Amino acid sequence: MILALDLTSDIPLYLQLRDRITEEIAEGRLVEGSTLPATRALAADFGINFHTVNKAYALLRQQGLIRLNRKTGAVVAAAPVDPLFHAEWSAKARTLLAEAIARGVPADDVLDACQSMLASFQTPPSKDLP
Repeated sequence: MILALDLTSDIPLYLQLRDRITEEIAEGRLVEGSTLPATRALAADFGINFHTVNKAYALLRQQGLIRLNRKTGAVVAAAPVDPLFHAEWSAKARTLLAEAIARGVPADDVLDACQSMLASFQTPPSKDLP
């Protein structure tokens, strides 16, 4: 697993780390059962505080993307189907898309970017949500 963090970004490191791991899962480079590095090892790799990694892992656990266990460490979990997440995600996507349009990005460019990014992810078979 190769992750890149921007140590000069305004985005907190724990959120960047959570985002990069989520992308690795979506792109199929991390699959169910894949182990993540120990918090201290990953923190040492980036030269950051291990509590930052702990916070990212805790978020991923809360979102159901990983399991944390004293024996096995952090392991990618099976993604649960959550109708509430779908509604929350739709609201966030609407705001993000609105921001792009409000900042003058042409709708066709927004759509092209969305399709390109979506194509880069390993999309699981469609499941009907209520």
